[in-house]
Amino acid sequence: MFRATGTYLGLPIMHSMWLGQMRVAGGQLPLLPEVGPAPLPLLDIRERGARFLELSVRRVLNPPSATHMPFWSINPYVGCEFGCSYCYARRTHEWTMDRAGIQLGADSPHQSFEKQILVKHAAPEVLLRTLDPARLGSTELVIGTATDPYQPAEKQFRLTRRLLEALLLHKELQLGIITKSPLIVRDVDLLQALSERHRLSVYISIASADAELLRKLEARSPAPHARLRALARLRQAGIQAGALIAPIIPGITDDWKGLAALMEKAREAGACWVSGGALRLGPAARAGFLPILRKEFPDLVARYERRYGKSQHAGKDYEKALAIRIRTLQQAFGFPERGRRDGVPESTDLEYR
Repeated sequence: MFRATGTYLGLPIMHSMWLGQMRVAGGQLPLLPEVGPAPLPLLDIRERGARFLELSVRRVLNPPSATHMPFWSINPYVGCEFGCSYCYARRTHEWTMDRAGIQLGADSPHQSFEKQILVKHAAPEVLLRTLDPARLGSTELVIGTATDPYQPAEKQFRLTRRLLEALLLHKELQLGIITKSPLIVRDVDLLQALSERHRLSVYISIASADAELLRKLEARSPAPHARLRALARLRQAGIQAGALIAPIIPGITDDWKGLAALMEKAREAGACWVSGGALRLGPAARAGFLPILRKEFPDLVARYERRYGKSQHAGKDYEKALAIRIRTLQQAFGFPERGRRDGVPESTDLEYR
């Protein structure tokens, strides 16, 4: 290289040289390899395609401060085989699956909730280590607020029974169990023992006594007569138990005749109470329920669009009218108006965890 006259640089004559092919890669080289979460252990696969995966947990108690509900809660399973169209817990399942790095595959989030069940296999041991009765105080601890603790998977994994056995080591807690499953009568002996040490309430969830109607709304849940029979068995064993009409579905299960029929059957089963609340349609519930509504009850679609178009609630006027109807029927069939035992928070608006 040399400086020519003036301000420019010049190059001497150079012979051509073949350097071969060259490629310059763009972007920054990764400093660390990308490692995704380890796959969850597969515990079982059912004939209809449901898969059961072990979910590792460090805590199982959901405090009121986290859920904004007036009780503590435990849900031993994430996902549920019953497939109720109106279930609000599908969003939590989707969030948990995403956090665990589990691919949905060909399933939609709606289908995955019913086909990929996460099992908190170590939940009883975690509860034994972390439960502080003094922290709970007089606040109720409810099992099964999001997914059913006695769904078919419980026959195999026995998580709910093991959780109850862990609670048997304590005294004077307020405990609740919510289920649609007659499988709960398997644990009558344990429930009796718990009732002697704690204040135990069992809520048998049932939306209608009409089996044909219920099947349109709940794909694989137990028949209503089986739930009522389980309620009767619990009462015969001396366990405080009642019926939870949840949800009450506007225009479908909220009629006088249907509600009265259910309360009459609950009274025959010896129920201590019957309570209920209107359907809540959050985003997850809409995804499952609205297609069923359009298919099975097309005449109600316009009414639901008006009522639930901008809210997850049916409206204060409807809820007030429904509350009056429930109270009137409670009085007619001799049930306490509060629906639950004195001192126990009255709420059917359950949380997502």
